Amino acid sequence: MEAHLQHPVFKKLSQLAQKKGVDIFVIGGFVRDIFLKRPSKDVDILVIGNGIDFAEAASQALRTKVSVFKNFGTAMLRYQDLEVEFVGARKESYRSDSRKPIVEDGSLEDDQKRRDFTINAMAICLNESSYGQLLDPFNGMADLQDRIIKTPLDPLITFSDDPLRMMRAARFASQLGFKIADDAFNAIKANKERITIVSKERITDELNKIVLSPKPSIGFNYLFDSGLLEIIFPQMTALYGVEIINGKGHKDNFYHTLQVLDNVSEVSDDLWLRWAAILHDIAKPATKRFEPGHGWTFHGHEDRGARMVPKIFAQLKLPLNDRMKFVQKLVQLHLRPIVLVKDIITDSAVRRLLFEAGDDIDSLMLLCHADVTTKNEFKVKKYRQNFELVKQKLKDVEERDQLRNWQPPVSGEDIMKAFGIPAGKEVGIIKNQIREAILEGDIENSREQAIQFMKEKGEELGLKTQVSVDFNF
Repeated sequence: MEAHLQHPVFKKLSQLAQKKGVDIFVIGGFVRDIFLKRPSKDVDILVIGNGIDFAEAASQALRTKVSVFKNFGTAMLRYQDLEVEFVGARKESYRSDSRKPIVEDGSLEDDQKRRDFTINAMAICLNESSYGQLLDPFNGMADLQDRIIKTPLDPLITFSDDPLRMMRAARFASQLGFKIADDAFNAIKANKERITIVSKERITDELNKIVLSPKPSIGFNYLFDSGLLEIIFPQMTALYGVEIINGKGHKDNFYHTLQVLDNVSEVSDDLWLRWAAILHDIAKPATKRFEPGHGWTFHGHEDRGARMVPKIFAQLKLPLNDRMKFVQKLVQLHLRPIVLVKDIITDSAVRRLLFEAGDDIDSLMLLCHADVTTKNEFKVKKYRQNFELVKQKLKDVEERDQLRNWQPPVSGEDIMKAFGIPAGKEVGIIKNQIREAILEGDIENSREQAIQFMKEKGEELGLKTQVSVDFNF
């Protein structure tokens, strides 16, 4: 293992441990990622004794600052390109009504027992006498090779003690492409209600890590099959199922959503674009109708879905800022490019899409491309060909008309000044008429043509231009 401990920080900490007569180990994710060949900049150092005292001594030896978190019994410092966290070995016991443990000093064995999964319980000794020795009492190496998530102790106790570990199991499965062991998964199902004692912020932090994983559907399937998703995000589980009337059924919108999410994840790491994929059909259960002679419809699900986004973001403690508005916009507009694909592409329709999407048009097109999940190869090929036509049309119209993040060439103040009128209904009418004329292609997106059009529409409303106004301003 010495070959994996080439960073100078390990030898320096080893020398300090020798000097102080303290046993120290690298433990957890850094060790796991060595065997997964994943780069890691976060190092957890387990100290048999007082972790904070050792960290403070290390900060002096390494000539760097240390941050101490007494409430958690941890300390952290940065050295070169690594973030190193120190904690004293401990053993924990739990009360049934809380996930906050009663913590006592413990041994290496005690500390490894309290770890969430076997793959995170492996440790490497940093002391001179056993430098580089791997300590793997729960066969984490074998579980890495078998690509399986197991707990060091009885999973019923592990998940009951700390219910957030159930989310972490789904998260590691999703991030690593691993399987959760059957006994562990059954324990998650048995303990699912205990997730309610965990804060929503911590749950959503794990949920976001699943959303950002290479194939998020792995984690979401585990959450759904275990019953956790119904508790933490019931609106998503409501998408599940197929209803059949008169021999006509609709697609399962839950699995469709997961496919769209995976499709988006193949082309973008943007967390909020991935959330737009999750929520794009979220209102389908509420808008589902069966029309005799036609079949199933979900009319208006994009509008209703957009209205649901703020409530869901608040419920999940996601940010209620421009990121939420971005997701809301994409949910609202996600059908528009699909409609363009199906219909004759007019310049007017493209201008309106550019006007409403603004700088988010590229993200919208990625979402809409991902939304094509049919298994019919002919349909897929046809959609993709038509999508290329839409993308080219968007590019052509944008280059010509400059409508992305469009600002009206004539402002309300210009209108008031031109006609000598106060703010009121007439100003709004003329502004809307100018916008519609530009979007329909009746006039160019230029100040000169907009001002001339403004004069004509003002006169139709009985307004007189002021002689002193210079229409070339």
